[in-house]
Amino acid sequence: MSPTTLPAGLEHGHVTFLGAGPGDPGLLTLRAVEALANADVLVGEHEVLDVVRTHARAGVAELNTDTDPSTGPYPGTGTPQLTVVDGESTAAGVPALRDAAHLVMEAARGGKRVVRAVSGDPGLDAYAAGEMLACAAEGVPFEVVPGVATAVGVPAYAGVPLRDAQGADVRFVDARTASDRCWTEVGASDGTVVVSTTLDSVAAAAGELVAAGRKPDTPMTVTVAGTTTRQRTWAATLGSIAQTLKQAKALPSPEGGRAVIAVVGERSAAAQRDQLSWFENKPLFGWRVLVPRTKEQAVSLSDQLRSYGAVPHEVPTIAVEPPRTPQQMERAVKGLVTGRYEWIAFTSVNAVRAVREKFEEYGLDARAFAGIKVAAVGEQTAKALVAFGVKPDLVPSGEQSAAGLLEDWPPYDPVFDPIDRVFLPRADIATETLVAGLIELGWEVDDVTAYRTVRASPPPADTREAIKGGGFDAVLFTSSSTVRNLVGIAGKPHNVTVIACIGPATAKTAEEHGLRVDVMAPEPSVHKLAEALADFGLKRRAAALAAGDPVTRPSERRPGARRRRSTT
Repeated sequence: MSPTTLPAGLEHGHVTFLGAGPGDPGLLTLRAVEALANADVLVGEHEVLDVVRTHARAGVAELNTDTDPSTGPYPGTGTPQLTVVDGESTAAGVPALRDAAHLVMEAARGGKRVVRAVSGDPGLDAYAAGEMLACAAEGVPFEVVPGVATAVGVPAYAGVPLRDAQGADVRFVDARTASDRCWTEVGASDGTVVVSTTLDSVAAAAGELVAAGRKPDTPMTVTVAGTTTRQRTWAATLGSIAQTLKQAKALPSPEGGRAVIAVVGERSAAAQRDQLSWFENKPLFGWRVLVPRTKEQAVSLSDQLRSYGAVPHEVPTIAVEPPRTPQQMERAVKGLVTGRYEWIAFTSVNAVRAVREKFEEYGLDARAFAGIKVAAVGEQTAKALVAFGVKPDLVPSGEQSAAGLLEDWPPYDPVFDPIDRVFLPRADIATETLVAGLIELGWEVDDVTAYRTVRASPPPADTREAIKGGGFDAVLFTSSSTVRNLVGIAGKPHNVTVIACIGPATAKTAEEHGLRVDVMAPEPSVHKLAEALADFGLKRRAAALAAGDPVTRPSERRPGARRRRSTT
């Protein structure tokens, strides 16, 4: 029976064998993201789940292979399910990875759309081919979505091109299964060899190549945790790699080794790695950066930090709640519909969200803004309005703040403005700058509390300990309230943590709490603040290299570093 011929009952079952790449979620293909979004069941090892799970449908459940057999691997109906295959667990004495084929087939027999996600590329996976044959044998339709192969992607991220202009031969070897004949063949060639191995077996693999004929001074690079922000690469030779790893204290414990990719060869560009190492040379590579904002506000900032190589950790310091008395907001929204206002001014993304929620409550949409001029205090607020279906008429051309908005706001003109009133939905603790400025320009202002900001709940204990114990490399403070609230719910950041503030007022609050301010944004913008931190990291890295010191993160301090005492 061909794979395209389905027996009765399997009309809707389908399996996608999907390559998740070597670890960086950004390396997923567009087709992979599409398949994940439509999956009913996702089968994958734990290291793959962190890469693919964010693209699965909402409401996906996670189950282990040691789930009670009486409940089945995917209980319930109508809800997308996620089946976790843990490479370290066993079921009935059989390695869990070998049970993946059973899980895949059971789900497909039930008419599910299954995504079988594997690290790297399915064509190089040890078990995927057998699972494909099982699908073919039962007539289950399947497709293959290729992924970036680990043996290719990791060297690219390590700054080690595998071929040069002369077109050197490239051989790929899995040291865990390589035979003596295989080592002899790659040892006899002068091409580039890419070896998949473990950290505790690198020296043995180097010895095999030397024994097979490669010179001990042949360049070699070893990369661990490739394409992730934990990536680290060592450059040495076949004869010196063991000593290099020992001096770097990189060898793992006897219980097991960490997977690595080693590249060997005269033409492997190991000597040029200082110039080609684009990933590990990012200004904030590997830095754990605390982003104390609401989760919705932190998204774009976190994306920017990731582009600099950082690992953002979002800790909400405020929670947004409805106003205690909603009547004022209700009257204002009704006035918006009945033509009471000439303008509506949004000062935050939260204000946009509050009005949008009230619109949805009344069955309204963006069409209710017809005939009303809309202002947004900054770019992020403007983006939130566009997502709502509203293009703002006024956004500050200069400073992204209430003061900047007032610089561009037109004075009231009774000839051209039929209505003299502005609707201003905002937080309960907002400053009076915008209200006073609009009144001075001749406008009447309905200053309405659209939402309240309250201190968020404390973060988990491990996060609090990391904050106070120096586990974070930097923290970004975007307002004075984020300083006060973070210290209130989690404690003061350790003195080794780089403190970055969005402006002088925020910096003053940080200093009042006994913190040393290291970085300040050149203008009050969260994106300029992230840029300033990246510039700080770049200069710090350059200074270490110029002094001949190893490049370290701020959290990699000398033993015995202590927290600064508070000055308050």
